[in-house]
Amino acid sequence: MLQTLQDYTNLIAGERAGAASGDWIESYNPYLGQPWARIPRCSDADVDRAVAAAQSALKSPDWKGMTPTERGKRMVRLADLISAKSAELGALETRDNGKLIAEMAAQTAYLAEWYRYYGGLCDKIEGRVLPMDKPSKFAFTRREPLGVVACITAWNSPLLLLGWKLAPALAAGNTVVIKPSEHASVSTLDFVSLFEDAGFPPGVVNTVTGYGHEAGAALAAHPGVAKVAFTGGDHTGQKIYEAAAPTLKHVGLELGGKSPNIIFADANLEAAVMGAVSGIFAATGQTCIAGSRLLVQRPVHDEVVGRLIDVAKAARMGDPSLTDTQVGPVTTRPQHQHILNMIEAGKAGGAECLLGGGVPDRTELGDGWFVEPTIFANVSNDMTIARQEVFGPVLSIIPFDDDDEALAIANDTIYGLAAGVWTKDMARAIHMSDELEAGTVWVNTYRAVSFMAPFGGYKRSGIGRESGQEAIDGFLQTKTVWIETEETTANPFIIR
Repeated sequence: MLQTLQDYTNLIAGERAGAASGDWIESYNPYLGQPWARIPRCSDADVDRAVAAAQSALKSPDWKGMTPTERGKRMVRLADLISAKSAELGALETRDNGKLIAEMAAQTAYLAEWYRYYGGLCDKIEGRVLPMDKPSKFAFTRREPLGVVACITAWNSPLLLLGWKLAPALAAGNTVVIKPSEHASVSTLDFVSLFEDAGFPPGVVNTVTGYGHEAGAALAAHPGVAKVAFTGGDHTGQKIYEAAAPTLKHVGLELGGKSPNIIFADANLEAAVMGAVSGIFAATGQTCIAGSRLLVQRPVHDEVVGRLIDVAKAARMGDPSLTDTQVGPVTTRPQHQHILNMIEAGKAGGAECLLGGGVPDRTELGDGWFVEPTIFANVSNDMTIARQEVFGPVLSIIPFDDDDEALAIANDTIYGLAAGVWTKDMARAIHMSDELEAGTVWVNTYRAVSFMAPFGGYKRSGIGRESGQEAIDGFLQTKTVWIETEETTANPFIIR
């Protein structure tokens, strides 16, 4: 019997809408390998409508005339609504992208803090009076919203990654069009219903769903969009950057990584091994901050490898909706094949596959898109498996001798999103954090994030920062106002 698919629609100008074409895209449950829902397949016409709605709301007295304090109250109200619905939102994400309910429920529960934090910042956005060098001139600055912001998000953590963009964008007074990944749109389409209940005017938040090369490309290039905030792969980020260039849009890009996780011989090895497992096998490795290159100092190399194999071999694979599952499926069929291709590239390149390396042969996993936790040893940093982002549960272990060699290997990459350092020597920890070319450095921990802490990449891992007070600056522009205080007639032919 054919399963009945549930339809989810977009929110545009406060109203629910399908695609103008009437076309739909099936959304798959990765654990079952079967479609379970449909989302609208939007195109240029839908993007035009959503941007127009956001532009209208931007100029409306209901939003433009709202005081920053009132805007903050609505964001705090939204946070309360998110908290009340977090379990339901987490379950939707698990069904749609296959990530563990333990992780997705924790993310959606924590999500509210971004809206509370930026809600509190709404009426702290201040200009300043300038101490002018021209005695008759009074000058001050104002901080104003950019305009319509396009938030284009990834499939691995849809609502959390959206919150990193949406919360500061709204706090700054912008209006927004959201384009979630076509592989995991459902939680976003359900979530935006909360904005009306929180008291946001229609059109402040809008959505368009569909394929990246259709709806995403149209949104990134749209002349009515002032900024594109994107999370995803670096090659797609480059295309978005190019699409934004003709209209000189602002861009915020949180892109991929090939993060080094560095274990020194003096580290607490039990904690370090668990940190390495968290860095690559949590979320089935589908995270931009994955510690996919594990650098291990030679005196403890063999011990670390042995401990890693023991932990990874015992990891429970299965239904992501069960709280005791530790490794779930890969979110998309194309990504599943990409991971398998990268594993074969690792084998062909001379790396030694110590664990995993393929699709698990377990009847209880059914038709889900699973990949075994995979560990490669004897990896050199010039191998494909060490250079390219896998975005899956695949770990490359690289030995090193001393601090200088660890830094040389760690920084020898086009990426620079994150890094981990495991050591009891605080002088070494400070030195390594100074020298590592990464936007986030964790010492004796890994995968820690907070609404208070700026996050973003060096090099090809991105442009700009999300979270923390710094993030709101990316959604504001500065206006300088000059006032002449003396009734004098100046020479009109020289600069004043």
